[in-house]
Amino acid sequence: MEAMNLLLLAGGLLVFVSLLAGVYSARLGLSFLLVFLLAGMLAGVDGPGGVNFDSPLLSAWVGNVALAMILLEGGLNTRMSTFKRGFRPAVLLATVGVAITAGIVGAVAVWALKVEWKHGLLLGAIVASTDAAAVFSLLRQAGIRLNERVSATLEMESGLNDPMAVFLVLALIAMIKTDAGLSHGLMLLAKQAAFGVAVGWLGGAAIAWLLRKMPLGTSHGGLISLLILSGGLTLFAIAGLAQGSGFLAMYLYGLRVRARAEEAAHAAATALDGFAWAAQATMFLLLGLLVTPHDMLRAASQTVTIAAALMFVARPLAVVLCLAPLRFPWRQSLFIGWVGLRGAVPIVLALFPLLERVPGTARFFDVAFAVVLASLLLQGSTLSWLARKLGMVEPPDEPPPGEGSMQGRLVLDGDLPLAEVLTFFQLPLPEHDGVTLAEWLVAELARDVAEGDGFDWHGARFTVKEFQDDRIARVGITLAPRKR
Repeated sequence: MEAMNLLLLAGGLLVFVSLLAGVYSARLGLSFLLVFLLAGMLAGVDGPGGVNFDSPLLSAWVGNVALAMILLEGGLNTRMSTFKRGFRPAVLLATVGVAITAGIVGAVAVWALKVEWKHGLLLGAIVASTDAAAVFSLLRQAGIRLNERVSATLEMESGLNDPMAVFLVLALIAMIKTDAGLSHGLMLLAKQAAFGVAVGWLGGAAIAWLLRKMPLGTSHGGLISLLILSGGLTLFAIAGLAQGSGFLAMYLYGLRVRARAEEAAHAAATALDGFAWAAQATMFLLLGLLVTPHDMLRAASQTVTIAAALMFVARPLAVVLCLAPLRFPWRQSLFIGWVGLRGAVPIVLALFPLLERVPGTARFFDVAFAVVLASLLLQGSTLSWLARKLGMVEPPDEPPPGEGSMQGRLVLDGDLPLAEVLTFFQLPLPEHDGVTLAEWLVAELARDVAEGDGFDWHGARFTVKEFQDDRIARVGITLAPRKR
C-alpha cells in the first residue's frame, strides 16, 4: 500500500502541477500539450525526476486509446454545417495534402539523415498529420474566433488526416519489411478506409438509434457519456480486428451520433471533454517520460532541417496546391498552412516502426518528438499574432439595430421556436436557429443541465426555470435596457 500511495502521490502531483503550469503558459501562447510533454521529460531519465521509463509498447497502447477518445470527442463536437462547409477542402488536405507533405519531408530526410527513400517517406508520413485540438485550444485562450470556412477546414482536416497518416505509415512499414510493392500499399489503404468507414458509419447510426430509444435525459449526462465512449471503443476494436482504420471509425462514429442523437451528444459533452483531457494528459506524460533528451541532441542539426522543411516548405506548399482549385484567398491559405501544429499523432506513429523492429528507424522517435516540440513552440506561440495580422479574426456578434429597448423578467415555454423568441426581443440569432428555446439552452450549456443554470446572450440572461420529464419546460429571460 505504501508503494501505491507513493505512486499516486507522484502521479497526482505531476498532473496537478502540469495543469497549473498549462493555465499560465497559455497566456504566452503555449499549448497545454507542450507543458505535459516537458513535465514528462523533467520526470524522465535525463531530468530531475530520474525515472527510467522504457516501454514503447505501453506507450503505444495508451497512445492509440487516447487518440481514439480524442477523435471521438472531436467528431461529437463537429456540427453537420461545419462538416458540409469544410468537407471538400478538408478531404483534399487530409489525403493529397498529407501525401505531398510526406513526400517533401521524406526527400529532405533522405538527404539529411542519409537513409533510403522508403525510410525517408516513412518519417515524412509520421510527421504529416496535424492537431486541431492544439490550434483551437490556443485560439479559445486568446479569445479569437476564426472565419467559419477556415475554422471548418482546420477542424475537419484534423479528424481525417490522422487515419491517412496511419495508412501511409503501416503501408510503408510493410513495404520495408516485406519488400512489397506499391499495389500492396494501395490495397492496404483501400481496405483500411472501407472497413473504417463502414464500421464507424453503421455503428454510429445503431448507437444513435439506441440512445434515442433509451429513457435517458439531460440529467443522465454521465451515464450517456459512458455509453457513447464504451460503444466507440468497441467499434474501434471491431474496425481494427477487421483490418480497418479504428481512428477513422471513431471520428465518423462521433459525427454520426452528433447528427442523429444530438440531445444525447450535448448531455455527454462535458464528461467526454474530461475523458479526452485525461487521455491527452496521460499520453503526453508517458511520451515525455519515454524520450531521452540527450539522444535528441545528437541529431539536432538534422532535426532542425527536417522541422524547418515541414513548417516552411512542405505544409504551406501542400495547402496552397490543395486549396487553389477551391479559390481560397491567399491570406486564408497562408494561415492554414502555418497553423498545422503537430501534436500527439506523430510521436505515437513513431513508435510503430520501433514495435515492428523496422531496421534503420531507431532515430525516428527522437526526430518526431523534436519536430512536435518545435511546432508547438514556434507555430503555437505565433498563432494569435498571425491570425490578427492576416485579418482572420471575426468581430464579435453585434445586436441588430433597433430603436427601442426592452427590460424586465419573463418566463417562457421551452418549446417555443428559438428564432421567433430572439427576433421578438431584438437579439441576434445563433448559427443554428431552427431549434426550440429549450434545445438551444442544452446546446449552449453543453453539460448536465439543472434548474438555475443559465448564460448571457448579448445583454439578456437565459435561465432554466423548470423541468418536466427530464426536459426543460420553462425558461426565464432577464432583459437589461440596451444602450443606444
